[in-house]
Amino acid sequence: MESKMMYHAGHLPSPVNLEISHHPLSMRRVVNVVIAMEHMKNSVAQSLLSPGFGDENLLSNLFENMIEERIVSEVVEPKFTRVGEHYCSVTDNQKRVLVQESLKLHAVILQGGSVRRQVQLNLSTYRPPVPSAEERPVALGIRDTDYYLSCHKEGTEPSLHLETVADKGVLQNIISGSEMTRFIFYKHDTGLNLSSLRSARFPEWYISTAEMDHQPIQMRAQATSYSTFSFQSQN
Repeated sequence: MESKMMYHAGHLPSPVNLEISHHPLSMRRVVNVVIAMEHMKNSVAQSLLSPGFGDENLLSNLFENMIEERIVSEVVEPKFTRVGEHYCSVTDNQKRVLVQESLKLHAVILQGGSVRRQVQLNLSTYRPPVPSAEERPVALGIRDTDYYLSCHKEGTEPSLHLETVADKGVLQNIISGSEMTRFIFYKHDTGLNLSSLRSARFPEWYISTAEMDHQPIQMRAQATSYSTFSFQSQN
């Protein structure tokens, strides 16, 4: 759509025509044109009166003096950033240790030579999107494997899983609220070497052991005595 603008300078011998062959001017563009014209009045008034100054010269001056307001908004997504990791072993409130059976971790009481079945965890610590003095985000992997604990829904309720993570780099930075938050748990220290583990994706659900021996650890909808674990650092 074409539109025409007439520019009259105080002592110009004749009007100067400016044709814009684009879309109709938006309010911002109109304001920019007016501002540009005001800047041009004093700086190019004499040039406009000189011989040979035509529409092309006016258009060139107009765009040279055009003021564009650019607003750049940088969106920073909140994320969990890994800051460290160490190995540890874990026991529950019944002094049971964790062993891997298929794709589940079970809490059992081991005897004698079977102690070697106890798994050690690779505990990665994270800087949270919102600092907290009470809880620390962590990811829990099984040492010397590609398995990591994750919490996601299987049916109608959250459940605990062992997932393979071949590229551990994907766990370096985890966007808050993304699917990857299934690997993040909030570790809340409740006493000397005692902690609970709450799902970051499902904040009301906790990792817990069962009352009976040789049962898989699972997610529970509230914290209980079976949601308390003791962590012992390992080399």
